Amino acid sequence: MTGYTRPEENTLGVIAGRRNRGGVPSASTAARAMRQASATGASLGTGHLGIGAGLIAAVQGLFGITLFVWHMSEYPSLLPIVVSWFVFIASLVGIGITLAARGERMSALLFGAFLIAQGCVVALDFVAIWPLHDIGRFATSSASVGFGLLVAVTLRSAREMIVATAVLGAAFVTAILMTTPLNSATLPAQFGVLAMAVLPPIFGVYVVRRFRRLVQLELDRVLVQSTISAPRFAVGMLASEELARLDLAAEELLDSVATGKITLPLSPKIASTAASLATELRLHLIEGRRETWLYHAVTESEQLGKSVTLIDPGSLAGLLDPHQRDGLLSAVWLLVSDKGKTASTVQVTLGPIVATLDPVSHHTVPVPIVVVTTGVPRNRVDPATWNAIGKVGRFLDSTRNSSLRVEIECVVANPAEQ
Repeated sequence: MTGYTRPEENTLGVIAGRRNRGGVPSASTAARAMRQASATGASLGTGHLGIGAGLIAAVQGLFGITLFVWHMSEYPSLLPIVVSWFVFIASLVGIGITLAARGERMSALLFGAFLIAQGCVVALDFVAIWPLHDIGRFATSSASVGFGLLVAVTLRSAREMIVATAVLGAAFVTAILMTTPLNSATLPAQFGVLAMAVLPPIFGVYVVRRFRRLVQLELDRVLVQSTISAPRFAVGMLASEELARLDLAAEELLDSVATGKITLPLSPKIASTAASLATELRLHLIEGRRETWLYHAVTESEQLGKSVTLIDPGSLAGLLDPHQRDGLLSAVWLLVSDKGKTASTVQVTLGPIVATLDPVSHHTVPVPIVVVTTGVPRNRVDPATWNAIGKVGRFLDSTRNSSLRVEIECVVANPAEQ
């Protein structure tokens, strides 16, 4: 279906095109989605990951305290390292109490205070072990700071976490180079403490990003799957709120006229508003008569919208029954979610219908569907994809230039007899 305007917002509230960001109405769904996406806090169930990260930090803190007690007799001064451990524990407990009282939100001010506290921990620990000339062997509270940063990994952006980790790693490298003689005996301990300091937050950022992406894809799939039960022609998944807004505005205007709040004839300003409402409602009705469920599934999906091209000039996708729709949508989804080295794309072409002289098939119509992929070789197609295609109809597959082409004969009920 060509010539249609893509929606400004997809099923996950992501704005299609950066140029639209500045002009989004503040009360729209898009604007709320943007505000929620930019809010610094746990989302999509990552709060549970944050609790687990806090427990990991606590366990590593106990291990660090054990090491401190083990080497206690070797420190020239115990006061700096004792204070560093006090600051470390107090900062973690304070963050935990604050998040429990105010919800899973870490403001920039709170995050900055937490980073300053962690910086004090590193500085005090280095002061205590500097005369020992072996950072890797004697670092305890400073080595625990990397695990302490895990409590913020679900609450702050990945960029902030990477910057904080980089500063921590630079501090360790500088201290090691300035104090520790590097040789075969001391190098393993230095690499070990450096890895202990910087790897936990980096790994945490990776896990959280992958988890959020997984949940977003599943949400997208669920929302897109809802289109299979839609009428042949319908408005999109994201149009219900806009229609409700227009309907409310029209009802308020008519009620004002009926109760006498607005006198007739209408003033030019109110008449212009009424004309705008009528035009918008008319446009929605027109769109609902030409856009099929498959068009909305593709254009309003974060996953499908960037990888799938739909060609359906006759709006034939609306003729498919729910079982066939589910098979086609599942097949397309599995093809574009392929984890190959190159980005995969799918082109779905429906029609044109070819007339048949078979008298037995007067009650049905064959709809030819051609699915052409790029970047998806046949030997990497999941078996579930073939099962999904089989729900649509009989198919014939071929390979050309390491890409897959599937021709499907989808038999649907004759719309002329409905």
